[in-house]
Amino acid sequence: MKVTYIHHSGFLVETDRFYYLFDYEKGHLPKMDVTKPVFVLASHGHGDHYNPKVFSLLSDAGMQQIRAVLSEDIEVPADMTALQVSPGKKYELGAEYGPGKEVAPEYYPKLTTFTSTDLGVAFLIEEGDKLIYHAGDLNDWVWEEESDSYNDQMTKDFRKQIGLLSEQLKHREIDVAFVVLDPRQGKDYDRGLCYFLESISVKQVYPMHYWGKPDIMETFLKEHPNYKHQIQRTE
Repeated sequence: MKVTYIHHSGFLVETDRFYYLFDYEKGHLPKMDVTKPVFVLASHGHGDHYNPKVFSLLSDAGMQQIRAVLSEDIEVPADMTALQVSPGKKYELGAEYGPGKEVAPEYYPKLTTFTSTDLGVAFLIEEGDKLIYHAGDLNDWVWEEESDSYNDQMTKDFRKQIGLLSEQLKHREIDVAFVVLDPRQGKDYDRGLCYFLESISVKQVYPMHYWGKPDIMETFLKEHPNYKHQIQRTE
């Protein structure tokens, strides 16, 4: 499995059979195998997570099999077909939205969605024995300026979704996870990521959504050195 950081919350994951392009906003796309299917996943319609130009970029690059998997809050471009997904649902990324007849149905990826604490969904993809998680904007969005009741409810809602993720995994280990680490939260910047790491078994975690301030990863590792073997620096 190969992971390429694009920008902000945007990542490209390549497996033996597929590409998964998550939450593309902007940035350079690497050279890709034009015959390999690419799933374009957008967790929600905020401008820092979804740019409809991604489809023309992939088309111009010669990609022959482009499949859109969009949160239900995103308006599907008029000239394309997309699978629109809702929170708390399960999908098989096959048939109309799958890779085509040249790949057997048993290799189609399975998708489970979780309810974001902001807008849209988080994604868990199961392809064979591989598990890929992208949080979108599912995070413990605690803010100093908000009321205690707001922050308490936020934490409760976030932890509920991580609990559902844990139940879905059934003690399996996620191979690659993309999780929010946002410096705008001040002293609470690490709440979501720490709880995720405490609750979920995961091999590699790529912090994201850090608004051009990659030093926050070093800060996190200095404060939480026990996670240094899991945290992957994006830049």
